[in-house]
Amino acid sequence: MPECLPHFLAAADTGAFHEFLRLFNDLPGLLGEVIRDHGPAIYALLFGIVFVETGIVIMPFLPGDSLLFVVGALSAEGVGLRLELAAPLLWLAAVLGDNLNWFIGRRIGPAAFTGRLPLLNQRHLEKTRAFFERHGSKAIILARFVPIVRTCAPFVAGVGQMRWSRFFLASALGTTAWVGSFTLLGRLFGGLPAVRRNFTLVIVAIIVLSVLPIVIEWWRSSRRSARAGSDSSSPK
Repeated sequence: MPECLPHFLAAADTGAFHEFLRLFNDLPGLLGEVIRDHGPAIYALLFGIVFVETGIVIMPFLPGDSLLFVVGALSAEGVGLRLELAAPLLWLAAVLGDNLNWFIGRRIGPAAFTGRLPLLNQRHLEKTRAFFERHGSKAIILARFVPIVRTCAPFVAGVGQMRWSRFFLASALGTTAWVGSFTLLGRLFGGLPAVRRNFTLVIVAIIVLSVLPIVIEWWRSSRRSARAGSDSSSPK
């Protein structure tokens, strides 16, 4: 083996890792470079990121909301990214990912919660199961707007033997709302200078607003449960 080869491989690994980190700290710049240097390959990259984030239960950290927002913003700049192509492709990637996750959960079954599968984050799974039990079938739609939960929810639905037809409908509806809302927000507001300067804060604000209905529903459910417990413990 040539002496320079290990150094070349190390440099390649460092470069690949640096590009991977840009998914989180410079997503607009990264996607813009892919569009400029590789053209249509951007659609394959977008499909792959969303499919993996939604389809592989151990990959919930990949960007989802921010990716859709940036796609919408870039589509408004005329840089070679067409929203009428990207949005249906992102929808398909998310729905296919959901279904893969559901089938994996159905295959693995209750063993997922025993702790014997080291790659699965038990804390994330337990939180998602509690969320799923509180909200029933609409959890699949609501979970689409909650990072990490949207990756775990299809898996938990599969483990819980949720009927596939019911799951597919909820997944399709939730994905339509998710892709449509975030790409539209990006297209309308992503090009504003204030948004560009505070991109991370904007994404956090969007996530908080999207999670707000779930928090309100949880609060109402908790109040109903508390009232029911108080009524059952009160003397007759």
